Amino acid sequence: MSFTPAPWPRRLRSQEWYAGNSRDTIYHRGWLKNQGYPHDLFDGRPIIGILNTWSDLTPCNGHLRELAEKVKAGIWEAGGFPVEVPVFSASENTFRPTAMMFRNLAALAIEETIRGQPIDGAVLLVGCDKTTPSLMMAAASCDIPSIVVTGGPMLNGYFRGERVGSGTHLWKFSEAVKAGEMTQEEFLEAEQSMSRSSGTCNTMGTASTMASMAEALGMALSGNAAIPAVDSRRRVMAQLSGRRIVQMVKDDLKPSDIMTKAAFENAIRTNGAIGGSTNAVIHLLAIAGRVGVDVTLNDWDRCGRDVATIVNLMPSGEYLMEEFFYAGGLPVVLKRLGEGGQLNKDALTVSGQTIWDEVRDVVNHNEDVIRPLERALTPQGGIAVLRGNLAPNGAVLKPSAASAHLMQHRGRAVVFEDIDDYKAKINDEALDIDETCIMVLKNCGPKGYPGMAEVGNMGLPPKVLRKGVTDMIRISDARMSGTAYGTVILHTSPEAAAGGPLAIVQTGDMIEVDVAARRLHLDLSDAEIAARLAAWTPIHERAASGYAFLHQTHVEGADTGADLDFLKGCRGNAVGKDSH
Repeated sequence: MSFTPAPWPRRLRSQEWYAGNSRDTIYHRGWLKNQGYPHDLFDGRPIIGILNTWSDLTPCNGHLRELAEKVKAGIWEAGGFPVEVPVFSASENTFRPTAMMFRNLAALAIEETIRGQPIDGAVLLVGCDKTTPSLMMAAASCDIPSIVVTGGPMLNGYFRGERVGSGTHLWKFSEAVKAGEMTQEEFLEAEQSMSRSSGTCNTMGTASTMASMAEALGMALSGNAAIPAVDSRRRVMAQLSGRRIVQMVKDDLKPSDIMTKAAFENAIRTNGAIGGSTNAVIHLLAIAGRVGVDVTLNDWDRCGRDVATIVNLMPSGEYLMEEFFYAGGLPVVLKRLGEGGQLNKDALTVSGQTIWDEVRDVVNHNEDVIRPLERALTPQGGIAVLRGNLAPNGAVLKPSAASAHLMQHRGRAVVFEDIDDYKAKINDEALDIDETCIMVLKNCGPKGYPGMAEVGNMGLPPKVLRKGVTDMIRISDARMSGTAYGTVILHTSPEAAAGGPLAIVQTGDMIEVDVAARRLHLDLSDAEIAARLAAWTPIHERAASGYAFLHQTHVEGADTGADLDFLKGCRGNAVGKDSH
């Protein structure tokens, strides 16, 4: 893609606050000078907002203040004026009922932070799962030059000589305790091994997936996604990104120039190649909706179906993000996609170069971590989009994390009306369930939970686990952690709380799953489904006020990104009226 830089010098939006000698200009400029800034810094140079999602309650991002100092150094070096701005940090670790409920609130708050302040360009300092999409959504809505700097993954965990993947082994060890294969004391001992340094999950969970999506979209410098949080090269990346954003402002290189349809296709294929999180589906749909690019579930199936999963990382494989970085990281994956004709090579990146120019000469240093196509983990990775009378608007499944013997299956539904119903019944030895059944969870979607929590990877009943069974088909309108695994069908749309067919499934109904045929079918007649829906009444909790009310009233379905309906599209960065 060709890009023509804007002329420089020119008047930037920050000069609406700081240029000239009017009363209002002196008001804005004078107050900022109380921080010790000399007058000549207000000479029209780019003012760069470092949007920092650091928080003590977002441990994945606990080191971002240190990275912010490196970003500042790069901005000063390039002749810019850095201003660090703390922004809403939607922590996956702490927010209830789910961080997903607050992704849109964060995006809204950050969008207005950008638009309402003297910021010419933005460094999106992110890490934890929802911080990356929320800041990218905000940047897309404002369309000012922006660059993503990720905090990076934590170091490998080890427990008794075994690699421990954050999240992935939490689910594994929890099930082992229920199966009687691990003691509670051993589980507590393993806890100390799961998170042994600063950074995000060390698996190909949602944080590492979204870091990879930002790089594949062209919104981060090449190599950004995989550098460990505590590696000195992570700080170098932050400083280089600080330098680069200044030139991006001078060139007026914006998110809308970079995040094109071709770029989204690259990201979708990359997600398949890395065995990325199903959460990427919702986040990329939402980002595309903000930048005004038409991306749908059909694009996910079209672009991802024939992409092999070649990155051998948990939860799909055996290694962790450290090994991925040492092997060459995402640039190696992008190069392999390009060599296989699965990369739009002319897509532009924040470097000002095409994505192919960035990766064409990289080297793979470990072909067991990033495998050749003939040794792929899954010949057809990507995200499988299933449709049928149970999911008219679609549902998703991650083939690389699923069990081959369950990819075509017919089973009896065992239904849980909501998460509380599941928790009350799942450990009951009298529950009529075996490994041939299909577990169905309702009312856990965007409206129903509310917020669409990561509860779709329901733990199996203890009596099934004791047989040595480790996987069953699970269907819900919920999400699951990117660190999780199993034959889990998610994001069933329309959701139960919105009156989708999932709402009327009953225990004993038969369900057919055929992943190859992309089919998800409830064995009932159209007349029976219609009759049940006519008699259905919602049971999910409904908020009467506050943000929860706003969210439930305006959130769209998972099939279009679960954004708030009034936030779709780009609203630009026009400077508002003066405040005095």
